[in-house]
Amino acid sequence: MASSILPPDGETLATGWEPGLVPADSLMRQAVLAHASWAVDAARRAGKPWYDGDTWAGAILGDRSALTNWVVPKQPVDPAGIVAEAARELPGGAPYLFVSAWPTGDLRASGLGLAGHPPLMLRLPQTTTAPPTTDLDVRRVTDAAGLADAERILVEGYPLPELQPFRAGVVYAPSFLDGSAVWVGYDGDVALATATAHSAAGVTVVENVAVMPAARGRGAGAAVTWAATTGYADQPACLIASDDGQPVYQRLGYLRIVRWTVWVRS
Repeated sequence: MASSILPPDGETLATGWEPGLVPADSLMRQAVLAHASWAVDAARRAGKPWYDGDTWAGAILGDRSALTNWVVPKQPVDPAGIVAEAARELPGGAPYLFVSAWPTGDLRASGLGLAGHPPLMLRLPQTTTAPPTTDLDVRRVTDAAGLADAERILVEGYPLPELQPFRAGVVYAPSFLDGSAVWVGYDGDVALATATAHSAAGVTVVENVAVMPAARGRGAGAAVTWAATTGYADQPACLIASDDGQPVYQRLGYLRIVRWTVWVRS
């Protein structure tokens, strides 16, 4: 009986992670490849160091904050080997996030510290949920002033103390808008909330959600996340959730799919 389901000798069996396989082979593959694109896009456009190969992608956008620099495995290969390759391809010793869709084992010997196992959350475009309400005016960023507003919220509201005092252009170079879309929520002329959407591999990566203290409890985080989630309305959206953000994302129709693993080189 068992032999009847075995493939013919020599037949190639797809694992789902071959370099030439279409991204839409699975939602998980799309999420991995989209995050790999997110890892390199801003740095590539800004002329900063980046690498994108068959097994991993990564870049160094800045030299002070791990949040600006990502390394993302694209296949379930030896993570310590990727860390060693990243040291050769992305020299300089800058901090970075090592974001893996697979369990990694202990990478402390490779100089990394474990940040946690946050869930990947996903929302299908067919999902029906009521848009969140807020008293803020949520606008898509179209110019340098709006981009600076978004960056200030990320640095001061997330917050990123290693990038304070705030200086525009460290996270968001002008070329950032050529590869990603950014929304900002305003109270009058005061920028108070932001979120970003990056479309790649047929899905939307929602990232850099941040809210200033003055806007908390006003639906601001949900509103800007909704704008980023539906910015590419015909495709699924995914994000790596924080503990605080998970209830908000669930109310927007996101589902917890699987826990990823995040390490930090500090």
